[in-house]
Amino acid sequence: MRTRLGDHLKERLSTFGLAAPSIAQCAVGAALAWAIAVQVLGHPQPFFAPISVLICVGVGLGQRLRRVAELVIGVSLGVGLGDLLVSWIGSGWWQIALVVALAMGTAVLLDSGSLFVAQVGSSAVLVATVVPGDGDGGLDRMADALTGSVIGIAAVALLPASPFTIAAKHLSGVLDALSTVLEQAAVSIEKRDVELAAEALEEARSTQAAVEEFEQALETSKEIIMISPLHWHRRARLARYETAAVPVDLALRNARVLVRRTLAALGESSPPPAELAESLREVSEAALLLQLELGAGREPTLSRQALLAVAAKERPERLGFSAHVINAQLRSIVVDLLQATGLEHGDATAALVPLDASEQRQA
Repeated sequence: MRTRLGDHLKERLSTFGLAAPSIAQCAVGAALAWAIAVQVLGHPQPFFAPISVLICVGVGLGQRLRRVAELVIGVSLGVGLGDLLVSWIGSGWWQIALVVALAMGTAVLLDSGSLFVAQVGSSAVLVATVVPGDGDGGLDRMADALTGSVIGIAAVALLPASPFTIAAKHLSGVLDALSTVLEQAAVSIEKRDVELAAEALEEARSTQAAVEEFEQALETSKEIIMISPLHWHRRARLARYETAAVPVDLALRNARVLVRRTLAALGESSPPPAELAESLREVSEAALLLQLELGAGREPTLSRQALLAVAAKERPERLGFSAHVINAQLRSIVVDLLQATGLEHGDATAALVPLDASEQRQA
C-alpha cells in the first residue's frame, strides 16, 4: 500500500513539475492582460482578456496556435451575434436559448472545432446575461480577446516550458511500455506461462493512448520551439524525437502482433525456442537504452549498436509457424527501432541477417 501511495505521489509531483511552467504562464499572463485592458484600453471589466490567456496557454497539450485563432474568431463571432440578437429580442430565458442555438449552429457550419463552437456559445451567453451589449461593447470585448491572445503567445515565448521535458516524458512512457511488453513476452516463452502472455497482450493493447499523448506532446513542443526564441538553437535536439515518433508507433503495433502470436504459440506442440526469448529481452533493453539516450539529449549510438547486434544474430533454422511469425515481428521491431535511432529504412533492413532457405519455405 505504501509503495503504491509513494508511486502515485511521485507521479503527481512529476505531472505538477511538467505543468508548473504553464501554470506560471497562465497566472502572469492573466494578470498582465487584465492590467493592459484596464489601464491602456480603458475597459472597466475586461474579463475576456484573462480568459483568452488561459485558453491560449492552457495547462494541457494540444495545438496552441490553432486555439488562438479559434479563440479570437470564436469570441468575436459569439459577441457579435449575441449583441445583435439581444438588441433585437432582449434578454430572458427563451432569448438565451435562441441566442445559444443560433450562435452555436452558425459556429458548427463554419468550423467543427470543439473549442471554436464552445467559445461562440459561451461568449453569446455572457453577452446575453452577464454583460448585455451596449453599442461598442462588442468591439471592446473583441479587443480584450485579442489582447489576451497576444499576451498568451508572449507568455509562451518569454516564459517557455521546456519542449524537451514535455516530449521526453511522453516518449519515455511509450518506450517503457514497449520494453515491458517485450520483456513479458520473453518471460512467458521461457516459463511457458500462458497467463503472463495474456497479460502482455492486454498491456500491448493499452499502449495506443500513450502513443497519442506523445504525438500531442510533440506538436506542443514543436510550437514552443517555433514561438520561443530561447529554444530556436535547439531545434536539432527536438528533431530526434520527431525522427523517433513514427517508428516507435510502428514498433508498438508490431509488438501487439508479436505478443498475440506468442500467446497462440504457447498452446502449440512446438513452442518458441529460448533463443527467441533472449532476443526479445535484448530488444527490450535496447528500447530502454534508447529512452535514456534521447532523454539525455544524446545521439542514440549505444542503442543503435545494441539493435544492430540483435539484427546480426542467427536464428534457429527450423521454427514452428507461430515461432516463425514471432521472429518476423521481432525483425520488424528491430528495423523500426533502428529507424528511431536515425538510421534510414534501407540501412536498417540491410542490417538484418537474411532469412535462410528453410525460413523462406515456411514463409
